[in-house]
Formats: sequence, structure tokens, C-alpha cells
Amino acid sequence: MRTFPLRRLLLALLLVAAQLPALQAQQKRLTMADAFLNRNLQPENLRQLSWIPGSKDEYSYVRTTNGQDELVRGSNGTATAIFSLAELGQALQAAGAPTVKATAFPTVTWVSPQQALLTRANKVYRVNVASKQATALFGYDQAAENVEMDPTNTRVAFTKDQNLYVSLAGRENEAVTQETNPAIVNGQAAHRSEFGITKGTFWSPTGNRLAYYRMDQTMVTDYPLVDISATPAQAKPFKYPMAGDKSHEVTVGVYDLNTRKTVFLQTGEPKEHYLTNISWSPDEKSLYVAVLNRGQNQMHLRQYDATTGAFVKTLFEEKSDKDFVEPLHPLEFVPGHSDQFLWRSQRDGYEHLYLYSTSGKLLRQLTQGPWQVTDVLGFADNNREVVFQSTAASPLQRRVYAVKLGGGKPREITRETGTHTATLSPSGKQLLDVFSSTTTPRIIRTVSVADSKTTQTLLTAPNPVAEYQLGETKMVTLKAADGQTDLYGRLITPPNFDPAKKYPTVVYLYGGPHVQLVTDSWLGGSNLWMQLMAQKGYVVFTVDSRGSGNRGSAFERATFRQLGTVEMQDQLKGVDYLKSLPYVDAARIGIHGWSFGGFMTTTLMTRSPGTFKVGVGGGPVVDWRLYEIMYTERYMDTPQENPDGYAQANLLNYVDKLQGKLLLIHGTIDDVVVWQHSLDYLKAAVDKGVQLDYFVYPGHPHNVSGKDRVHLYQKITDYFDDKL
Repeated sequence: MRTFPLRRLLLALLLVAAQLPALQAQQKRLTMADAFLNRNLQPENLRQLSWIPGSKDEYSYVRTTNGQDELVRGSNGTATAIFSLAELGQALQAAGAPTVKATAFPTVTWVSPQQALLTRANKVYRVNVASKQATALFGYDQAAENVEMDPTNTRVAFTKDQNLYVSLAGRENEAVTQETNPAIVNGQAAHRSEFGITKGTFWSPTGNRLAYYRMDQTMVTDYPLVDISATPAQAKPFKYPMAGDKSHEVTVGVYDLNTRKTVFLQTGEPKEHYLTNISWSPDEKSLYVAVLNRGQNQMHLRQYDATTGAFVKTLFEEKSDKDFVEPLHPLEFVPGHSDQFLWRSQRDGYEHLYLYSTSGKLLRQLTQGPWQVTDVLGFADNNREVVFQSTAASPLQRRVYAVKLGGGKPREITRETGTHTATLSPSGKQLLDVFSSTTTPRIIRTVSVADSKTTQTLLTAPNPVAEYQLGETKMVTLKAADGQTDLYGRLITPPNFDPAKKYPTVVYLYGGPHVQLVTDSWLGGSNLWMQLMAQKGYVVFTVDSRGSGNRGSAFERATFRQLGTVEMQDQLKGVDYLKSLPYVDAARIGIHGWSFGGFMTTTLMTRSPGTFKVGVGGGPVVDWRLYEIMYTERYMDTPQENPDGYAQANLLNYVDKLQGKLLLIHGTIDDVVVWQHSLDYLKAAVDKGVQLDYFVYPGHPHNVSGKDRVHLYQKITDYFDDKL
């Protein structure tokens, strides 16, 4: 009678012992270093995944086999190795490259199915993938920045200090410009990288000509930064055009590599305009420039003669009487039809595709509806249709579609619910589709453009945090403060969640233009710090308020001339939702954001005092008068035109309204939101006898990156732990 219970007990103990490793594995907890530095906790990926030009839709990527990187290629079958990192190193050394022990595969640029280019120690090599032999082509200056290869992969443009250079075989480090004034900059991104500008050089299709920005900043006020790495510290001023002040003046030069001569586009007066979305015609005879006035409410798409720089004609204009026009994308010419191009515009309230002729005639609007085109991937079906990514299925999702250039209804190529990021093959017949969702870390496959069928699955990434104790991530929908507009939010609850408990809550926000935080992608778009906070027993919440990106003009421009106000109203609706949850402790809600999110954190702490117990604002805009012209005047007009809007948004006017605990953080060499913003706020707090907390990161610009990011978020986390 006594042995039976004992046997059952032993069996139970054995069962628990057998399950213990799995139970322990699922109880692992994230560290701060895990959240920001542990790459093994990010979904597995295929490095340097790309199509091989000129091939029959072959792709390549870098993988690690037996501890060593190797380049592989494949099509519809199994990918096969081309050469290893060691073999590549031997080939480069045989071609005269310095002996360097590389630990990671260098960036490979395919020229053809047989040849690839790569760079080592600022020298460009061509590698024959069959013979595994390398040939040195040309080099360029060790101090080169903004390096850009031309479309033929035979030359590069680069900048050094304020000047522009080109390098090609037999003509290395040839100066295109010879400016002596450091305030006149050539070949770098202009207009503070607004209007979709990411670079300052624009190669013609054959590489025989190079268009570039020349930015004259002599009339722009110097703004002081201090370099404390030297003793004594050194002043290093830079040009920063603040809202309402004098802006820089930009022109576009065209350098002919054959004649070695430069002409400038005759873009005319006034000089304080924006030259954006520079595009070459396929025959290299013309340059197209979207010329936007400083008021940013009128854009002219203009054609210029690339040989003389002369103005040819205006193709069309876009203007707005109520807010702004924002050209963001260059022309996309239709292959085989050099007289037709795609233009992307929000003229009907959403970002859509328009087909134009080079005479300026609108042939047809290709897409329409209450959704956004978010990317153009290329052309398919013998260039009879365009393939694009959009939010047509949901603002939270990205899927891929195709539409005929002759018109008609778009057809969907990728159908799974979630986020698809794809590249189109050289033939236009297949996609490399990288897919994720809230519950799918990453799947990479090739997909047929014609019938949407998966032709090959290249990677199914396992859950990288499967062994960690994470909470539940839920997507929620709320109504905005207008009572009509849907807002999308993300709610993370702690592991071992107990609905009978009361949890402290942290709201993470941004709220500004062009940014969307909540998406149907891995973990709902959250990061591992948010999951770490849930692990510590916090509810973590984010909602994309009006003013944020990818929802159309009315949604984004609801904040026009009143930054901070509508966003605050919507974020407070998010707080109302949190307070309706029985497990949220309404007396212990904190808020955190960076940049525009730092502005919104400080706004909510002082313009809605008492709502949040604790706030942490990083790199915050405090006074929009101190922010750059291009961004600020788009959303606020000038201080002279909109004094009430600037006063309402100026957080110095609310310092004495602060309730609760506020920590502000800033990098000392921030060249985006200059340090003066938070210093002015600190001074106003001292003047008014208001206590707040403050921390700076010496030598860091707008974002604290690298290993110091662990320190930053430990600081933020400790503050919430102590105060919330």
C-alpha cells in the first residue's frame, strides 16, 4: 500500500527533471547588452542577398560554413559556393592587395554573372568568379567620403573635405572642384538631407557625366560645437540654418569626364529654393529637377540641357494653398520608352503613381485609393507593368503588387498578412521576398511575379528569443481625438501576466512625420528593450498618433502649423485606453521618446501635467525656432508667418507646469537637435525654481550609439525603476 504513492512520486519527480531544461530555457531573461548588442537575438538573415545582373535570375548571398564566410549563388535549386573568404583573400593578395586578415566578407558588387567588384584598402578589384583571379582596376584617396560607383562600375565619385573628385583607371583622384572656402561644399547631400535627398552625386547612365550639388553656406550662421577630446577643448563651428533665418544657396553642376569641364544648371532666382529629386534622362541629354520654393507650397518639375545647363521647359507644377508640397522621389523612366516616366505624388491625398510623357502630359494615374505606395521595385511583363510595395491591405502591412502601365486594377503578388520587403529580378519575373509578421521572425523566398507562387524558400529563420521569457504583444485600434480616425497601437504585457495585478506602464512614442512605430512585422515593430521592460514587470504601450507616417496627407498634415498639439491629444486618447484596462496602474504611467519623441515627452509632461508620473526625453526639440529651416518651415511655416504656432509649441512656456519627474538627455555634439534646446530648458527650470533631472553624453551626436547605447538605456531603465 505504501509503495504505490512512492512510485508515483518518483515518476513525477522524473517527469519534472526531464522537463526542467526546457522550463529553464524558457525562463532566460534579457540583459541590456542583449537588447542592443547581441546580434544572435535578431532574426537570422542572408547577408548581401541580391540578384546577379545579366543572369537568368540567379541570386547570391554570403553564408558562414564551418566558421568561415563564403559567397554562394543559386537559382531554382540549391545555392552553391563560389569562393570562400580565404580564397578571396589569396586572389586579392595575388593582385597586389595588402595582406589583411579579414573576418567578414567585403561588400560584393556583381557586374555580370562572371565578374564581381569589391574594394579593399580604397582600391577597386575585379574578380573572375570562375578562375578565382582578381585584377586591380583603380584606387582612390584613403580619406574619401561619400563614395559612389557609377552605373557601369568603372569609376567612382567621392568627396574629401569640401571638394569633389573622381577616380577611374589611369585617372585616379582627379579633382572636379577646387574650392578653398570650407563653407562651399561640393558633392555632398544638400538641404539638410530633406526631400528624399540621401547623397550629393548623380552619375549619368553611362558614367560619362556626373551631376552634383554645390552648396554655398557662406551666408548661414555658424553654430558652435565643442570638441572635448582635445586639451584644451576646441570650438568646431558648423553651418546650421535655423527657421526664419537665411538659408544656404544650392546649384547643380554637371562635370563631363571626357572634356573635364563643368557647366551649372541655370536654375535662376530666387536662390533660396530647393533643388530636389535630380534625375538623368536615359539618353543623358537632359537633367530633370524638382524645384521647390522656400515656402514649400509650390514645386515645378523642370528639364535642363545637360550640355549647356540651359533651362528647357517646365513639365508640370504641384502646389498647395493649405499646407505644403513634398517631392521625395526622382523620376523612374520606363525601360524601352525613354519618353515616359513614373512620378510619385500625394496630390490626391495619398502617395500614388502617375505615368507622364516627357512633354509634360499626364498619361494616366496608375494607382489610387486610401493607401500609400511605399516603394517602386521595377518593371515586369516586358516593361508593360510596374511592380510596387504599398499599404493597400492595411496601414500596418506592406505587400507587393503590380499594375499595368496601360491602366487597370492592381493585382497582388504577395498575399500573406504582414510585411514584405522585396527586390525584383533582372528579368522582372521573380521577387526576392523578405517577409515577417508579428509572429514570424523572417522568411526569405523567391516568388513568381506572374502567378505569386513561391519558387524556392531560401531561409526560414527560427525564433531567436524562443528561450527567453517574453510577454504577449497585442495590436490594438483606438479612435483619435477627432472621434473618427483610427489609430494603431501596440501593447506588451509582462510574462506570467496576472490580470488581477496592477502594473506600472511605460508609453514609448515618436509621433512625428515619416515615422511609423507600430507595424505587422516581427514583434509588432517593438525592440528588445521594450521586451526587457515587460520582463521587469512593466506594461509597454505605443500608439502612432496623427502626424506620423504612411497614412496619407490628412493624417500627417493634421499637425500643420501646430506641432505637438494634435499629437498630444491623440496620445492622451492612448492614455485613456490604458486607464480603461483594469491591470494598468493609472497612478504609475511613464513616457519616453527621442528627438521628436523627446519633444512629445516633454510636451505631455508639461502641457498635460499630472497625466504621467515620470518622463524621459532624449535629444528633445524645445523651441522650433532653433530647428533647421527645411523641416521646420514645412510643418510650421516661418516664425514670422506663424508666431502663435511657434509660441504654442515652445516648451519653455510650460516649464513651471511640470508635475512628476522628468529626465532630459542630450548628446553634447548634437548637430540635428542642437544642445541649446535642452540647455535653454534647464536654464528656464533654474530661473523658475523647477527641479528636473539632466544627463549628457559627451562626444555623442543626435543618437547615442555603439556600446554607450547600453549605458543610455540602463540610465533610462533605472530612472523608471526608481521613480515609477
